[in-house]
Amino acid sequence: MIGFSEYEQIKVKAIQGRYLPPEPVYDFLKGTLNSNAVEVAGYSVEHREIYALKLGNGPKRVLMWSQMHGNESTTTKALMDLIQKCLLNPPKWLEGVELLLVPVLNPDGARAYTRVNANHIDLNRDAQRLSQPESQVLRSLFDSFAPHYCMNLHDQRTIYGIGTPPRSATLSFLAPAADPGRGFSASRRTAAGLIGLMADSTRAEIGIGRYDDTFNLDCVGDTFQAAGVPTLLVEAGHYPGDYEREFTRFYVYKALCKALEGIASGPDAFSPLSEYQAIPENTTPFVDILVENAHVLLPGIPPGHRLGLQLEEVLQGEAIHFRPKLIDKGALTGVWGHRVLDAAKRRDLEQINGLDFFPLL
Repeated sequence: MIGFSEYEQIKVKAIQGRYLPPEPVYDFLKGTLNSNAVEVAGYSVEHREIYALKLGNGPKRVLMWSQMHGNESTTTKALMDLIQKCLLNPPKWLEGVELLLVPVLNPDGARAYTRVNANHIDLNRDAQRLSQPESQVLRSLFDSFAPHYCMNLHDQRTIYGIGTPPRSATLSFLAPAADPGRGFSASRRTAAGLIGLMADSTRAEIGIGRYDDTFNLDCVGDTFQAAGVPTLLVEAGHYPGDYEREFTRFYVYKALCKALEGIASGPDAFSPLSEYQAIPENTTPFVDILVENAHVLLPGIPPGHRLGLQLEEVLQGEAIHFRPKLIDKGALTGVWGHRVLDAAKRRDLEQINGLDFFPLL
């Protein structure tokens, strides 16, 4: 099993934090890899390069892409670490796979820190229309590379959890449905078996969730699954206290290595479908900050009522700032906080007053 101390030896420390515009990623790729391994696969709306790179020459072809949503950077960081690992200490599984990686599919969104591209289109809802140049790049790579497996890499919000009392869903997975009936086609069953393997490698340390599988052919994963290529979704979530998602980054890296090891070994190494189905479905029980005894702060609120605050991610200069915003108030039964402050306690009240969220009430 991959340990954190071992991981720290290969981690690309020059790339950290939540804000990850394309330039440092591209600088790393061009400064580290042989030029023959990296190609410009196309251009974004604002004519930024979209790079693709190949690693390995094994028989199983794997297509992976990240930052389809520009403000979802954790999996891109994990891909950089994966590349570094392959270069510094090539793993045995690299002999069994050929990787085609697109670290930043939406460079305009990455630069602006937005989910959408420069035309305000969600690329993960453009799989059928292919109206955007970034969508066309991905589809062209899919068609020309003819992958045996696809991995669609994303970030998810801090609201997701599993179980009761809830545990934060640090990683979530989905084997997208291939049709409206949401049955387990051959490709979906294969993707589910691979996810079971990935989940098993990390579930002892973190919360693992499973996404709703409502079918939507406009989504890339559903489209590729419907085309018969095992496709899986990986969502990087919240690790307690880790808003920069550097610990989550490690767990994404660990899960990806396990998946590639499994692919290189063959389907007999995959988990049975029952293990995928046993992964608990995501719920949304969390807020970032839960304020107890809100009546101390605000007149007219009944005793015992609470405030729920989310941290909005705001780009200022070249960094993300987390700005508290009130999203709900009341009894908030069944709501849990990643951080809990009690307005009836003096020390907590001082912290609450320093949050500067009251203009948003």
